[in-house]
Amino acid sequence: MASRRDFLNQPAPENYVAGLGRGATGFTTRSDLGPAREGPSEDQIKAAVEKRTRQLGLSDSKDDDNEDDSRFQDPDNEVGLFAGGIYEKDDEEADRIWQEVDEKIARRRQKQREAREKAEKEEYERLNPKISQQFAGLKRALETVTDEEWANLPDPKDLTGRTKRARQARMQRFYAVPDSVLAAARDQGQFGTTVADDGSATETNKEGTGTVTDFAKIGAARDKVLRARLEQESHSSGTATAGSASSIDPKGYLTSLQNTQGAEQSIGDIEQFRKMLKSAVDSNPKQAASWIAAARLEIVAGKPVAARNLIAKGCEQCPKSEDIWLENIHLNDNHNAKVIAANALRINQKSVKLWVEAMKLENDPRSKKKVIRHALDHNPESEALWKEAVNLEEDVEDARILLAKATELIPQSLDLWLALARMEKPENARKVLNKAVKKLPNSHELWIAAARLEEQLGEGHKRPVMKNAVKFLARQNAMPKREEWIAQAEKCEDEGAIITCQNIIQETLGYGLDEDDDRKELWLEDAKGSISRGKYATARAIYSYAVRVFSTSKTVFNAAIDMERNYGTKEELCKVLDLAVESCPNVETFWLQLAKEKSGVAEDARRVLARAFSQNPNNENIWLAAVKLEADNNDVQKARHLLELGRDKAPTDRMWMRSVAYERQLGNNETALDLVNKGLQLFPDAPKLWMMKGQIYEDLGKIDEAREAYSTGARAVPTSVPIWLLYSRLEERVGKVVKARSVLDRARIALPKSAQLWCEAIRVERRAKDMDQARRLMAQALREVPKSGLLWAERILNLEPRTQRKTLLAEAIKKVEDDPILLVTAARILWSERKLDRAQNWFEKALLLDRDMGDTWAWYYKFLLQHGTEEKQVELVNKCVLNDPKHGEEWTKVAKDPKNAGLGTADILKKVTGQLA
Repeated sequence: MASRRDFLNQPAPENYVAGLGRGATGFTTRSDLGPAREGPSEDQIKAAVEKRTRQLGLSDSKDDDNEDDSRFQDPDNEVGLFAGGIYEKDDEEADRIWQEVDEKIARRRQKQREAREKAEKEEYERLNPKISQQFAGLKRALETVTDEEWANLPDPKDLTGRTKRARQARMQRFYAVPDSVLAAARDQGQFGTTVADDGSATETNKEGTGTVTDFAKIGAARDKVLRARLEQESHSSGTATAGSASSIDPKGYLTSLQNTQGAEQSIGDIEQFRKMLKSAVDSNPKQAASWIAAARLEIVAGKPVAARNLIAKGCEQCPKSEDIWLENIHLNDNHNAKVIAANALRINQKSVKLWVEAMKLENDPRSKKKVIRHALDHNPESEALWKEAVNLEEDVEDARILLAKATELIPQSLDLWLALARMEKPENARKVLNKAVKKLPNSHELWIAAARLEEQLGEGHKRPVMKNAVKFLARQNAMPKREEWIAQAEKCEDEGAIITCQNIIQETLGYGLDEDDDRKELWLEDAKGSISRGKYATARAIYSYAVRVFSTSKTVFNAAIDMERNYGTKEELCKVLDLAVESCPNVETFWLQLAKEKSGVAEDARRVLARAFSQNPNNENIWLAAVKLEADNNDVQKARHLLELGRDKAPTDRMWMRSVAYERQLGNNETALDLVNKGLQLFPDAPKLWMMKGQIYEDLGKIDEAREAYSTGARAVPTSVPIWLLYSRLEERVGKVVKARSVLDRARIALPKSAQLWCEAIRVERRAKDMDQARRLMAQALREVPKSGLLWAERILNLEPRTQRKTLLAEAIKKVEDDPILLVTAARILWSERKLDRAQNWFEKALLLDRDMGDTWAWYYKFLLQHGTEEKQVELVNKCVLNDPKHGEEWTKVAKDPKNAGLGTADILKKVTGQLA
């Protein structure tokens, strides 16, 4: 094994310099008379560092030529190849196209992106709640603490220092204050006033300090204010000579002084403004705005004569300014104004405003026409003057001649062409519009006018004017946006041109939209916008076009049907439903709605249901609709036969429930009980069959059997809220409140988030007169279901004092968004406070939010019976029948009662209204 050299005898590494690391190089020692050995140069050091870095693998992969990358981020800072390029129109067009592409891509998924961001934000807020939200439930629980319990809470500060406070209280002493102290305090703020011979006064206090008041200046200011008032009143009188005894109206003097109260307050300001404007006029006398401002200031100060003099000087200094001449005309009476207008027009013959103002100064039509004709001689291409001339003509033929001449001189005026076309006969109007299109090829208003002309002639559907318009405008690159076309269609609807409105929508709605542009959503939004503005014909046309493009879309058809049901006629609704069943024959809801609309004529409804059967054989809903039709027409045998066939061919739990319900309506409880037992053998998890069984036993007076039915049903279907409610109410009716509480406790264990169960438990305690327990349960309920409008309404109306209702209602509306029960509660509170208009608005909001809530209709109808007109009541009943509500606590009690079978929606509404408390 070779011997290893010791460290001192090893050779030094390459480029090693002794002492380089600690800076000990290049020094001189005592034994070395001359400079020490020089160290390595900077280049050698850099080379050594780079070599060592490469050996350690720490080399950086950057290029030697490190350019500033920030310039490449700026598209305007072009260097290199494009440094000397010229930005031309082609480049601008390319940038515009790329920008439109970017906007289109961003718009394509905008709704999905916004929805995703909203969901992420809600999830983040749910996972990271604020401190106030975390303690909201605990704060709410404090509401159940009574005043006595709150008063009995111990104060931590009382546990220590009690004896010290008692000792301090014993040591307190009170002494009477001497009269001298009170007298000194009384005289401390008093002042003494002394008036000198020169009219000045000195106010001094007890300390010797004082202020001097000059009453002479006060009197002079008062005289100045009175003089300003009198001058203003004398100049404002139009019946008497200024300065005479009769120039001020004695009866209206005080009234006129009320209008000049600002004079005494602004005299100083007026003087200051007068100096400023005088300086502006003197420094630049050719500026008309300064003269006008100075004259108006004098008018405000009540000096119209000075104002006229100033404006006259201004007209001499600025003779070419039409504004200063107009101001001069306005400040003078009619006679002087005519002279001023003549002088102004001699200098400014091209001023249209001055000619129009001169025309307005004339009193008779003949003089007005003369002035306008002189104006047209000097300004033959003024559109405003030609319009004034046409308006002055009483004869239609003369006006038409003037318009013909005007369009020759001003061929670019759209308004003149349209006015001429309206005055011409239909045959000539077409020629006029054709000439106008040649002169104004980019105007879509001319094409709309042509379409309206064809509609007036009865050829709106025959001549494709709007189709040709779209092609022509597209060639001219003058095609307006979709929103502008919709606005034009709505304008035509306002003016009664319905066919033109429809043609505009049919030809322009889909222009420029591709299949991937979310056309359906865009068109539905357009239709909703038109409906919100009250333009139902435009919305109908949009839906018609959307249905033609998306012929199998349930969304589009449902939107069109809702619009016709709410704002259209029955004929229009049936027409849309006919188109819907033809386009979507397998959608049973369309068939059912059509059969319902035609139920007034039984044969028509039967034909509709027969067609529905052929397209959807053995469909449960169509079976039940046919049964309802026969039941409404009192054909018992046919209805029973249909139900029997339905139970065989379409055996569902709904079919069995409808059979049981129909027998109950006929009063055959034994038959109904037999059917419900058979149905439960086939469908043991059908909650409504269990509920019907219990209700039948209740009708028969068999309470124990009913209790057993509800109990068995609750065990079979523990997630059914109505079964638990019926079970609890049965126990409460027979006087077993404790058992009712137990039932509801078990129900809340199975369904802890059910607001109905919590509300029923609270009502049980309230009916048992245990308000403290009811409030405790309400606090727990709001912790479990904080966004329940039902719970908030119960608390506001029944658990809290009337003085706290508004505060709680505001808090509830903030926490619970868009709940019809809460909105009805707000309306009822406003109703009780006699704020009828606001209450009606809240009822309307609740109806707009949910039209299927029958209780809302009933409360609103009760309100209108007391405070509404008969027309409003009839309108509400018709709307309720049209919407056919199905839900609501009070509504379902009446609607599903077998005794009320066969009642229409209007009868149910009136019956529910009579039962409301």
